[in-house]
Amino acid sequence: MISDESDRFNPRDPKPADAGKPSKSAKRREARQLATQALYQWHMAKQSLNEIEAQFRVDNDFTDVDAAYFREILHGVPANKVEIDTALTPCLDITIEELDPVELSVLRLSTWELLKRVDVPYRVVINEGIELAKVFGSTDGHKFVNGVLDKLAPRLREAEVKAYKR
Repeated sequence: MISDESDRFNPRDPKPADAGKPSKSAKRREARQLATQALYQWHMAKQSLNEIEAQFRVDNDFTDVDAAYFREILHGVPANKVEIDTALTPCLDITIEELDPVELSVLRLSTWELLKRVDVPYRVVINEGIELAKVFGSTDGHKFVNGVLDKLAPRLREAEVKAYKR
């Protein structure tokens, strides 16, 4: 049976109101990218989070950014630094202090998401971490980040990882 004509795509119909607007996931990706840079700045310059946030809001166009998520990451990672670093350490073959600062920022952000944002699937967290390392990290930094997050995810999200692998 053929469906009703009204269900079919009509190229002459006007575009939906949200056509061309970035998706929620795209806005979150932008938030993660800015947050990675902001966390790097926090780590290197020891500047206050409020100053960094204010500077980033002035220096960057937040139109296509999930600004609330950016803020949550920027303030959440430092607030949970001890818990994050404690979770990360067993998955590293070097000390936290020896990590490249960019890769450390990416790993802390991703670890925070695994710990605090269970609404974000672990596979998304790993993929986003890899993509951040490709954009900001050293040549093979994404491979290192991938390896660490692959070890970390089952430790922090055991049930979710097991359910996926069935």
